Amino acid sequence: MTSAFDLRAPLRLLRTRRDLRLLLGAGLVSLTGDWILGVGLAYAVYDLTGSTLASAATLLAAFLPQLAIGPVAGVFADRWDRKRTMVVANLVMGLGLAPLLWVTDPGAVWLVYAVLVVQSVAEVFFAPAEQALLPRLVEDAELVTANALNGQVAQLARLVGSALGGVTAAVGGIPAVAVLDGLTFLLAALLVASVRTSGRVSAPDVEPAERVLRERLRSFGRDLHDGLRAARREPAVVTIIAFTAITCAGEGVMGTLFAPFVRDVLHGGGQVYGVITAVQAVGGIVGGLVAAGIGHRWSPTLLFGAGAGLFGLVDLAIFVYPLAYDAVWPAVVGMMLVGVPGAVTMAGYMTLFQRHTVDAERGRVYSLVGLARALAVVVGTTTAGFLGETVGIVPILALQGVGYVVAGAMVLVSLRGYVHEQPSAVVV
Repeated sequence: MTSAFDLRAPLRLLRTRRDLRLLLGAGLVSLTGDWILGVGLAYAVYDLTGSTLASAATLLAAFLPQLAIGPVAGVFADRWDRKRTMVVANLVMGLGLAPLLWVTDPGAVWLVYAVLVVQSVAEVFFAPAEQALLPRLVEDAELVTANALNGQVAQLARLVGSALGGVTAAVGGIPAVAVLDGLTFLLAALLVASVRTSGRVSAPDVEPAERVLRERLRSFGRDLHDGLRAARREPAVVTIIAFTAITCAGEGVMGTLFAPFVRDVLHGGGQVYGVITAVQAVGGIVGGLVAAGIGHRWSPTLLFGAGAGLFGLVDLAIFVYPLAYDAVWPAVVGMMLVGVPGAVTMAGYMTLFQRHTVDAERGRVYSLVGLARALAVVVGTTTAGFLGETVGIVPILALQGVGYVVAGAMVLVSLRGYVHEQPSAVVV
């Protein structure tokens, strides 16, 4: 009888699939560069300006282009050579960092926003091309393992890139972040270019992109209306949308004010910010294993609600302990711990969503959830930028933790009839 858990399978796949090794290597290098840039700029911009509004603008410059272009980027990814798209995107992201070499004073921070817009647009085209190319590199039976490896690459990139971004920002400022990040993108382009598998689209009779774009834009409002109508029929989906709006506003707050929190409240440098950001990935990896281990015993509603409540309590502890105790290490431990309930929460969230949506409507409902997420992040980011300077960093960050506690309680109360639902297999 063969074992259901074979640690050698990923190693065998990597050993025998040269192009997969190259693609995963390129993804690791490129994602590491993303984290270097994101963490490095988040800290360096605040360190340079001392303004939470500047921090908010940095986050919005990276996020809004994805919101605007993301829904249509896949149209081009299905028509352009996937490998060439990834190479060009990496080159654009690498060379597009050059203006950051001149950001040495607050008056030049506008260059950061312009660069982040370019980076965000290029990333929107890179991601779907990568996802479309990966299935060509393995047999269908190997696809789950290949995707699992790709997920671990993302966690590893966060660990390495966050730490490097913080250290680089502290040592050399924004110009140093630009140089290091640029090298990662150029290396990633070289690795993708070395893939032998063709990236050409196999279907020659696809509709012209312009026609598909026009149709997609026309159908956008109709699909959202259909998704809203489908969501209203299912209380679990309504709760998921409300939960997403509350917690993603909190994520916007967190993304804006966490670098100021580390610098002004914890009195830590870029190295500290990088380490604290990186260690949450450790908790995420452990949390994924925990969710897989308890998923067959606990209902997804319980994982979802209780996990969110615990996540919020740990976040609250991270944000308020400096009022009584002046040290950095509790924040490091807290960020590592919070990754566990975070992963458990997402396991329950996605399973509940998948069970309570009809297959034919799932994409439209998920688009509605995505819209709620995007709008909430924009609201949270903008609010944090203004209130962080007038009310203070800690009180506004504490609202993020409170939001998760309230949202978790809302899930458990509004979906109490689902708490005893059969766990079955939880999607992680």
